Amino acid sequence: MGQKVNPIGLRLGINRTWDSIWFASEKYRAFLHEDIKIKEMLKKRYKKAGIVRINVHRYPEKINVVIETVRPGMVIGPKGATIEEVKAQLKGMVSAPINLSIVEIKKPETVAKTIADSIAQQLEQRMPFRRAMKQALRGAMRGGVEGVKIAVSGRLNGADMSRREQYKEGRIPLHTLRGRIDFALSEAKTTYGIIGVKVWVYNGDAIVTEEETQQGQRDNRRKSR
Repeated sequence: MGQKVNPIGLRLGINRTWDSIWFASEKYRAFLHEDIKIKEMLKKRYKKAGIVRINVHRYPEKINVVIETVRPGMVIGPKGATIEEVKAQLKGMVSAPINLSIVEIKKPETVAKTIADSIAQQLEQRMPFRRAMKQALRGAMRGGVEGVKIAVSGRLNGADMSRREQYKEGRIPLHTLRGRIDFALSEAKTTYGIIGVKVWVYNGDAIVTEEETQQGQRDNRRKSR
């Protein structure tokens, strides 16, 4: 049987870093639950703002939360009123002063999370799944990615039996650790059940510099001694 591994978890520490960056020895559980509360609250509040990723950076004296979004204007609100309201709400949920930063995603058609959410929204509006998948594939390839794979699973078009369909274009080297694979999962809540949408986007290989190669060779020599 083939074992399915999350492409992001497989590459953590190799060509991708964690979404939450901090260290704790005693307060690990408390910090973890705070991170979960922050992310759940922001995703619920900005459901239609196209949030791609929420990064949490903890320091001894403060917490920095970076929101990567497709629609920064919707997150900030008129004259920054919405973001101030959210910041005040978050202050009561965490144990340290919190600071919010917003980063705009320049090419949303090439980001796996945006593609998955877009297909899920179209399926909820009863658009034929094949058309939605093909449009997303074409948009991503036009955006300059090297490969895309989209899979949907469930009672497609209201069929009595659930099934899985997928479309693929370009290369998706899932076994190559240096390959920069962006992966996302989204759900379409339709009247006839939930349809799962998975998207893999290949953005080329992570380039290893000559200095990193030499450092790796030196480390290998030390280990061999």
